[in-house]
Amino acid sequence: MKNNQGKPMPLLLAEDDDDDFLLVQEAFRDSLIANELIRVCDGEELLQFLRMQGKYAGRQKSSDPSLILLDLNMPKMDGRTALQEIKSDPALRHYPVVVLTTSNTEEDVFRS
Repeated sequence: MKNNQGKPMPLLLAEDDDDDFLLVQEAFRDSLIANELIRVCDGEELLQFLRMQGKYAGRQKSSDPSLILLDLNMPKMDGRTALQEIKSDPALRHYPVVVLTTSNTEEDVFRS
């Protein structure tokens, strides 16, 4: 996706594991995806980024992500809770979210 100036919009990755982050970076690079990849490390930081709170209070609206890649298993606030917060907040529910997980439990798939 591109913004109004034709520039690729950032993608937001909520992932606490450094190795998984590097794997996603490599896959994007190999696929020639030009979008900036922004990383947050837990659900609380994800919500602060989206709501422009805490250390993200001064961020530019132009850094709004076109897509959120969400790990389910993270510290502080897990991806399940963060997804519920995003989809229940009228100001955030428009963000498309792709859930990334190694879990194959039916409950995780159903809830996501």
